[in-house]
Amino acid sequence: MAMKHFPAEFKADAVALYRSRPGATIKSVAADLGVNTETLRNWMRAADGRRTGGHTAPRPAAPVAAEGMEAELVALRRRVRELEEERDILQKAAKYFAGGDALVNRFQCVADLRAEHGVKRLCQVLGIARLSFCYWRATSLARAARQAADEKLTAKIAAVHAASDGTYGVPGVTAELREAGGESVNHKKVARLMKTASIAGFRLRRKHRTTVADPAAAKAPDLIGRDFTATEVNTKYVGDITYLPVGGGKFCYLATVIDLASRRLAGWAIADHMRAELVVDALATAERTRGSLAGAIMHTGHGAQYTSRAFADACRRAGVRQSMSAVGSGADNAAAESWNATMKRETLQNRKSWSSEREARLELFRWLHRYNTVRRHSRLGHRSPITYEHALDRTSTTLTQAA
Repeated sequence: MAMKHFPAEFKADAVALYRSRPGATIKSVAADLGVNTETLRNWMRAADGRRTGGHTAPRPAAPVAAEGMEAELVALRRRVRELEEERDILQKAAKYFAGGDALVNRFQCVADLRAEHGVKRLCQVLGIARLSFCYWRATSLARAARQAADEKLTAKIAAVHAASDGTYGVPGVTAELREAGGESVNHKKVARLMKTASIAGFRLRRKHRTTVADPAAAKAPDLIGRDFTATEVNTKYVGDITYLPVGGGKFCYLATVIDLASRRLAGWAIADHMRAELVVDALATAERTRGSLAGAIMHTGHGAQYTSRAFADACRRAGVRQSMSAVGSGADNAAAESWNATMKRETLQNRKSWSSEREARLELFRWLHRYNTVRRHSRLGHRSPITYEHALDRTSTTLTQAA
């Protein structure tokens, strides 16, 4: 076969191609170019200044192009190492972001891995400012102290909430912590901790109608006019009837007499009927509690029990002036309606009913006395009704002595 003739430029490019591919062999490059392996080897010897087929050592001087490629190779290898380290960091950081990519999670990741990868590199990979991490580290002790204090306060909040039968919301819990627990605490902080711990009071779900008016009955004038306040105890009362579900579609009924000055439950009665004697018994209980109701106003709705002759006679004997709201207007007896809602919310706690009449009576007996003596009322400066009345008595005595 005739020998091929190659231009000098082709020979130089072939040699340069081989030298630019550190992992390639002369045989593979020669095959790519379609030349004989020994021919390419001779071109390389010639480029190095050696005789064809000779064994003289190559001159140490390297071409400028080869030096540039070597530097590029070093840079690429460094970049590969950086990418491998970044991959390792992100793999280790994955567990810190399981609950969300919060900034504090990234800070904690840097703190845990700093000995292995360095703070600067970790901050670069995780995308956070190095100064921010340093500040977070510097304040770690104070933050840990706050967290411990929050955990301690949360335990107290849970205890107060449990002691209230799970009924107190933020205002009630805050008042109890301040007075009984001696805690100087902001209600917003209590709200935050209660929300975090999933602690909340109960809300009422449904209503049941108990007021059935008698169109033919005599009506009393409205002496309250939606002013559900009083400066002195035993002067203005509101009364109402509410149902107590006891299972099996049955009901008991609770009649109340509430003092508008202290919100104290002065009288109450429970029965399995809604006859007039139910409200008469509640009024009689209030009279025994106060000793006398003479001159007081008794404000009620237009239910047949309150418009009955029996109740009118009981009020007259006790010296009580009857007052009635407008027909069909719950707002005209809002204080009693609100009390009923609170009682059901805190005793039933979203149950549909009590299992029996006995259970209902016992739970109501406990709660009604607790309401007067222990339970904090928002309208009374978060004091119980009896505590509020004692405060009024002390104030009245002080003013009398000063006069």
